[in-house]
Amino acid sequence: MTDLDYLKYLEGFLTDNRKERFANVLSNRTNHFTIVVEDVFQMHNTSAVMRSCEVFGIQQLNIIEQRFGKSIDKEIAMGAQKWVDINTFETVNSSIEAMRAKGYQIIATTPHNDSCMLSDFDISKPSAIYFGTEKEGLSEEVIAQADGYIKIPMVGFTESLNISVSAAIIIQDITTRLRQSAVKWQLSEEEILVKRLHWAKNTIKDIKRIEARYYEERPLR
Repeated sequence: MTDLDYLKYLEGFLTDNRKERFANVLSNRTNHFTIVVEDVFQMHNTSAVMRSCEVFGIQQLNIIEQRFGKSIDKEIAMGAQKWVDINTFETVNSSIEAMRAKGYQIIATTPHNDSCMLSDFDISKPSAIYFGTEKEGLSEEVIAQADGYIKIPMVGFTESLNISVSAAIIIQDITTRLRQSAVKWQLSEEEILVKRLHWAKNTIKDIKRIEARYYEERPLR
């Protein structure tokens, strides 16, 4: 449970405008969908996907680093790493197990197989949307274990898009339709409190000193 006294203390260092901004953004955040990127070699693509998650309200981004261990390109992410939760996995299977444990169906993005068109995708079920490498797409491990497939309609000669472009198109579409639906997609009250605390800590300069002062001044219970 979130320490409400600590949250109130930290938010005392924020302006009213900042607190209002947090509230407005959190009212549009969702964990109904989560994004998973698999072994993306060019890290600026993962950073761009993170930025799309932040812009369109996806709170959780999951990164599989089975082959390529990388760090987030902060210049491309443009601060999005402060507001989006990043989870890393060493293997495809560990990511899939974690997603299923959270109640997500596994959805593979691919122009092949029995993919449904983006416009036909059922947004009512909590889903983990998987995106693959730039050249090879998703691994056979993901394809074999997926509960469903999704693709972007294309009418040109090229059958694939850059991962960051694909992710932006899909995330924008499904989150827009989600907000227009009757699905309960919003964060829970506790999830909102957790993010308010996290974002306050990310915002306040010299947070370690302020934390130390809080615990020094905190009355014994």
